[in-house]
Amino acid sequence: MDRLSSLLTRFAVHAGVFHSGAFCGISAFDGNGATGTVHLLRAGRVSVTLADGQELTITEPALLFIARPYRHRLHSVEADQTELVCAALGFDGGSGNPLASAFPDYLLLPLADLPQLRQTLEWLFAEAFGEGCGRMAMVDRLFELLVIQLMRHVLDTGGVRGGMLAGLADPRLARALNLIHAAPGDALSLDTLAAAALMSRARFAAHFHAVIGQSPGDYLLEWRLGLARQRLREGVSIQIVAGEVGYESPSALARAFRRKTGQSPREWLRDQAIKP
Repeated sequence: MDRLSSLLTRFAVHAGVFHSGAFCGISAFDGNGATGTVHLLRAGRVSVTLADGQELTITEPALLFIARPYRHRLHSVEADQTELVCAALGFDGGSGNPLASAFPDYLLLPLADLPQLRQTLEWLFAEAFGEGCGRMAMVDRLFELLVIQLMRHVLDTGGVRGGMLAGLADPRLARALNLIHAAPGDALSLDTLAAAALMSRARFAAHFHAVIGQSPGDYLLEWRLGLARQRLREGVSIQIVAGEVGYESPSALARAFRRKTGQSPREWLRDQAIKP
């Protein structure tokens, strides 16, 4: 059962390297942008100040993965001999899309704990610290591959508690979630989803809420509206979008949209157009 392809088909990941090499000084991220950040510590040490004021000191090669905008600061002195590769990270649909929202504020993982990523990391570091033609474009693509492999790792190890990724790590819930992700335009009743999970209605609803933190109906609504926002941003008409995400008419989608966002689709699109 492929738990990621339908997600990544709809919300592809994009990376852009902005630092590669020795690092000394302070680099602050205010969390007001449109992207997340990935920091790879190859050697040395670096201090990290998080949005809640927590201080972390990383002294071994590690991955700091921040899926969406989040305030943090890196600090290192010359004696630390820090070597970093950093990339901006975004998913189709913006920072509020369901995939980015599924992650915690940050993940900090020693590279020694990620053997499945070893070959990609070695290749990425070789390109980032080399001088080959097209190396930055290569590193961008390798970061994107690294993110997909990290998602696999999280699903295989149950590394996220609660939310979509915790649900996908649960074999029974994953069947229902795959159905939602792959066929949002279908009539997906509680009975249909429970049958996909091979569970009774009551047991499925209770287990879904306990693991994912919301009801199946609320999750389905958020998934459909997340897709609708993405498609509207792409310029697709609301008439077409409504059918794609399971609404019988544009007015039905507009009502659901307003209940969730407080705006009509037209108002939401206008606000998106004027954002910096």
